[in-house]
Amino acid sequence: MSGPSQLHQAGSEFASTITGHNVDLGNKTLTRRDTAQTINYHNYYGHSTAILDEKACEHRGEKRKCTDEEAEQSRQINPPLENLLQSLRFNQIDARHDNIKKAHAKTCKWILKRGEYLDWLNPDKVDEHHGFLWIKGKPGAGKSTLMKFILSNARRRMKDKTIISFFFNARGEELEKSTTGMYRSLLLQMLQQLPRLHSLLDPGLILGISENHDWSVEALRTLFEQTLEGLGDSSVVVFIDALDECDESEIRSMVSSFKNLGNLSAAEGVSFQVCLASRHYPHITMPKKIELVLEGQEGHDQDIISYLDSELEIGDSKLAQEVRAQIKEKASGVFMWVVLVSGILQQKYDQGRIHTLKKTIREIPGDLHELFRDILTRDDTNKDELLLCIQWVLFARHPLKPEQLYFAIRSHTEYATCKWDRDEIPEDAVGNFILSSSKGLAEVTRAKQDPTVQFIHESVRDFLLKDNGLRVILLDASGDLSAESHDQLKKCCFEYTQSYWKENGLPAGDSKHQILETRVLADYGFPFLRYAVQNILYHANAAEEGHIDQTRFFGSFPLANWIRHNNVFQDKEVRRHTTGASLLYLLAEYNFGGLIESHQGSQSCFDIEGERYGAPILAAMATGSRPTVWKLLKRETRDEPATSRLHSLCNEYDVEKKRKHGIGRSFRFNTTWGLLCNILQDDDLIVASFAIASSKAYTSINFRTPRGETPFSVAIQHSHDISATLGFLIENGVYIESRDQLKRTPLCLAAANGNTAVVAFLLKNGANVQKTCMHGKTPLTYAARGGSEECMRLLISGGASVAATDDWGQTALFQAACSPNEPEAKMQLLIGHGADAHRVDNSGCTPLSYAALLGAKACQLLLDHGADVNAADNRGGTPLSYAASCHAYGAEDCVQLLLHRGAIPDKVDEAGNTALSYATTKAVQDLISSYI
Repeated sequence: MSGPSQLHQAGSEFASTITGHNVDLGNKTLTRRDTAQTINYHNYYGHSTAILDEKACEHRGEKRKCTDEEAEQSRQINPPLENLLQSLRFNQIDARHDNIKKAHAKTCKWILKRGEYLDWLNPDKVDEHHGFLWIKGKPGAGKSTLMKFILSNARRRMKDKTIISFFFNARGEELEKSTTGMYRSLLLQMLQQLPRLHSLLDPGLILGISENHDWSVEALRTLFEQTLEGLGDSSVVVFIDALDECDESEIRSMVSSFKNLGNLSAAEGVSFQVCLASRHYPHITMPKKIELVLEGQEGHDQDIISYLDSELEIGDSKLAQEVRAQIKEKASGVFMWVVLVSGILQQKYDQGRIHTLKKTIREIPGDLHELFRDILTRDDTNKDELLLCIQWVLFARHPLKPEQLYFAIRSHTEYATCKWDRDEIPEDAVGNFILSSSKGLAEVTRAKQDPTVQFIHESVRDFLLKDNGLRVILLDASGDLSAESHDQLKKCCFEYTQSYWKENGLPAGDSKHQILETRVLADYGFPFLRYAVQNILYHANAAEEGHIDQTRFFGSFPLANWIRHNNVFQDKEVRRHTTGASLLYLLAEYNFGGLIESHQGSQSCFDIEGERYGAPILAAMATGSRPTVWKLLKRETRDEPATSRLHSLCNEYDVEKKRKHGIGRSFRFNTTWGLLCNILQDDDLIVASFAIASSKAYTSINFRTPRGETPFSVAIQHSHDISATLGFLIENGVYIESRDQLKRTPLCLAAANGNTAVVAFLLKNGANVQKTCMHGKTPLTYAARGGSEECMRLLISGGASVAATDDWGQTALFQAACSPNEPEAKMQLLIGHGADAHRVDNSGCTPLSYAALLGAKACQLLLDHGADVNAADNRGGTPLSYAASCHAYGAEDCVQLLLHRGAIPDKVDEAGNTALSYATTKAVQDLISSYI
C-alpha cells in the first residue's frame, strides 16, 4: 500500500520547486613513448591509484618503508579523497628541486657541524627559536645547493620524522613561484606520507573537491593548519627554499602563518621544525628564529676551494694554485660566479692558453651582473639567435620545452616551419643548440617529466630586467623593452602559424577523430605550433599594453583559421569555439584587456553569440577577470555623452573587489533566460544596471522565459546575495508579485527554499502573504513543506492564515506533517496558532495519516493534540495502515505508538485489507499480530 495519492501529487510539485587511433606519419612510426608524450602534451598529468600507492612510500626519489597499515589505507583510498590528492598535484611540482645540481662530494658537510644547525635540531632549545632556521646569502651564493644537501641528509638521518619540502622557482610556472603551489605541494606530501591523516579531514570538504578544483591560498592555508593540528605525536620538518623568488606579500603572509604554528607547537610540545632559505631580502621580522648567513662562513669558503680543486682542471702548478686563490678571493662568496668563471678559464686552458689565465681573471668583472654583461657582449657570433633565445626565455607565457624553443628560434631565423626529423636532430643536439644560443646562460632543466628551458640562475633574469641588461643585446630598441620583445614574439608565432597553414592546410574537419589526429601529427612534427597558436593573442596583448599599436596586425589576422587551429589544441570540447566567434568575445574570454581597449568596431559587449558564455561581458565574468569586465564597460561608453549614466556606473565598478561567488568557468549561457537573468546569476549589480541603462532590446528587465520564469524566480533560485538582487529588481521596476508559469510569487519561492532573509525582505517591501499559486498553495503552505519554521513565523506574523486550504483541501499542517525538515516544530507552531488537527482533505485523510509515514514523534504530537487515531480516509485507510506500509527507519516505533494509543489492528479498508496486510517487515507483522 502506498501513502495518500494527494501526498505524491503535491510532493512532485514541491520537488520541482525546491530543488587510440593509428596515426600515419609517412616514413616515421610513432613509438609508444612518442605517442604518449605527444597525446599527453600540455598536461594530462593525472596519476593512477597504483602510482599514488607508490608515491605514498616515496620521498622525491628517496624511499622509506611505509607501515603495513599506511600502505593498506593508501590502497583503499576512496574516490573523494583521491580527487582531493589529485587536485593538489600540478605539473613541475618538483622541477626546481630536481634541477639543482647535487652538491660536490667535499662540499656542504660543514653545515652539519655548525652550532646554528645543531641548535635548531636540539629539542631543548625550541623555546629559543620555536623550530625556525633561516639561511641567508647573496644571489648565487649556493643557498639552493646547500638546502638540497640538508634536505637529502634529513631524509637519510631523520627516519622518525615526516620530511616535506618546497623549492620556489621564479623561472617556472605560476604554481612554482606562489604560496598556492607551496601549500598544495606540502599538503600532498603530508597526506601521502601519513595516510592516517585522511580520517581527520572534514568529509564535507573532501566531497566538495574535484580533480580540477580551483584552490584559493586561504583555503589551502586553513587545510594545512588543520592537518598539522592532527599530527599528534608525529614530527614534521619543513624545508622551503628561495623565498625571494615568490611575491613578497605572499611570503609575508606565509611566514606569519608559520610563526603562529611555531608558537603554538612550542607551547604544546609538538615537534614542528622549519628551515627557510633566501637572499637577504625580503627582511621579515621573526624574533624567535636562528639565522645563518653564508657570507664569511669558513665552511662556505672551503666549499669554493673544494669545488675549484675538483672542477677547474688546470693542474697543480704554482700558477694553477695562484689562479684558484685569485678566483676564491674575487668571488666574494658567490658560488655562481665561481662556476661561470671556472668554465671560461677551463676553455682557455684546454685551448693551450695557460699564459692568459691570470690576465683573464683580472679582466673578468668581480660583480655577477657585470660578468653576465661580459658574457653577452664578448662577441657577435649568432647574435640574432642570442637575442631571440633571451627574449623567449624571458617573456614566454610559460617556460618552453627544449624542442619548442629550438624551433621557435630556427623557424624565425630561417623563415620556415622546420619539421622535426628526430633522426637528423636528436634531443642532445637540441640541448646543445640552446646552450650555444644563450651563451651558456640558459639550460634544459633536469625534470623527469616535461623538462623546460630556464636561465641557469635567477640572477640572470635580475640582470636582464632589473639591471637593464636586456639593452646590452637589444641595442636598436628605444621604448619599452618588454613590449617590444612581446611584439617580436607575436611576429614569431604569427609567421610560424602562417607558414604551417600554407604548407599543411587547415584541419580536415571538426570530428573527435579528425581533431585528435591533427593534434598528434602537429605535436609530433611541429613542436612549436601549439604554443604559437595558443599565444599569438597573449603576446599581442602584452605589446598593446606596452603602447605598441596592434590595429594593423588585426586588420589582416585570419580569425576563423586561427579558431580552427586553436580548437585542435583544446583537449576539452567545451573550450572550443565556433568559427563565427567574434574577436571581442575571444579577447574577453582570454582576459586580454589591452586589446579590448583598442578594439575597433561597433560591437557591444552585451551582444549575444553562439558561444558557451553567450556574450563577451559574460565570458569575462565567467573567467573572473574584473579588470576585463571594467574595460568592456569602459569601451561601451566611448560614444556616450558626458551626461550618460553609463559613465557613472563604469566609475562605480570596483575592479579590486574580492568576490566570494560568481558564475565561474562552468557557467553556460541559458538561451531561454535572456541576457539580464544570466548576468544576475553573477550577483554583479553594477553590470546588471549597466546592461539596463544601455537600453539594448535584449536587456529588458520585465521578461518571462518560455518556462514562465521571471527575474525574481531566477534570482531567488540562483543568486548568492538574493536580498541585494531582489532590491535591485524592485528599484528597477520589476513587479514584486510577478508570477512564474505555476503562478508562484517570489514570496512562495522564497518560502519554499526556506530563505528567511528573503522572506523578511519581501514582506517588508509589501509582498502579499495570501497570494496563491495555480494549485491554491499559499507561501505558508510552501514554507511548511520545504521551508523552515522561522520562515513560517515570519509569514504568520505577516498575516498568513493557518486555515487556508489548497486545491486538495490541505492546510499548511498537512504539509508540515510530511515535511523532511523540522516537522514537529512546524506542526507545533501551526497548532499553537489554531491549526485544526482533525481536519480532513479531499481524500478524507487527516494530518495524522501523513505523519504516520514520517515517524513516531510527529504522530505523538498530533495525538497529544486530539487527533483521531482511527480516522479513516475515503478508502478506509487508517494511520496504522500507512505506518505499517512504510519502509522508512522508525516505522516499527510508529506502529507501536499507534497501537498503544488505541489503533484498531484488524480494521478493514474498502479493498478488504487490514494493517497486517500492508506490513513491510516481519517485526511489524509480529507487532500487529500481538494486538489482534
